[in-house]
Amino acid sequence: MPEPVILLDELTKEFPADPPVRALSAINLRVEKSDYVAIVGPSGSGKSTLLNTLGLLDRPTSGSYRLDGIETVGLKDSVRTTIRGSRIGFVFQSFHLLPHRSVLENVMLAEVYGAAPRAGRRERALRALERVRLSHRVGYLPGKLSGGERQRAAIARALMGDPSLLLCDEPTGNLDSKNTDAVLDLFDDLRAQGMTIVVITHESDVSDRAGRRVRITDGVLTEE
Repeated sequence: MPEPVILLDELTKEFPADPPVRALSAINLRVEKSDYVAIVGPSGSGKSTLLNTLGLLDRPTSGSYRLDGIETVGLKDSVRTTIRGSRIGFVFQSFHLLPHRSVLENVMLAEVYGAAPRAGRRERALRALERVRLSHRVGYLPGKLSGGERQRAAIARALMGDPSLLLCDEPTGNLDSKNTDAVLDLFDDLRAQGMTIVVITHESDVSDRAGRRVRITDGVLTEE
């Protein structure tokens, strides 16, 4: 049986205080390849801490986090950075596109600080833009795009390098309902292609489209 993309075992995160603040409490979660999981919960529930932990941006206090079968908790920062760059694509509420660079250039920038060879970068970026149905906008500046198109460009950038996991933080938070539907349709397409997607959201119309929904409340995760 193949390794799950995400396997959390009794994962706990505490922040130093007197007494310590427990943000994540003995979390267990298994996410298989091509799963589409929505993590929901109120403000202050631990969503951001869980996102940062899944993205290898923060370390748990105890427990285990295996990503593609690799135990990540005890790894050096440099190794965690390499794994994060090669196996995780990030999509945020804000698009973080450079305004004076074309859509194609913005997507190509995803590889500037990575280990991918410069040769073929343009072709890889064009393929990523084709996956998100934005080939007709490659030469446009971000300011000429709709909000949904800007988010699709950001998703294309996240797909550079063919990551194992697409980790999305409120990806439709800045979009109207029409553009939200377009982005959610894209997530459905990517999942059908085998992409594993985890979405952090407080919007029910977003979480309803996912294959699974888990809820975090006061640092405790439960399956719905």
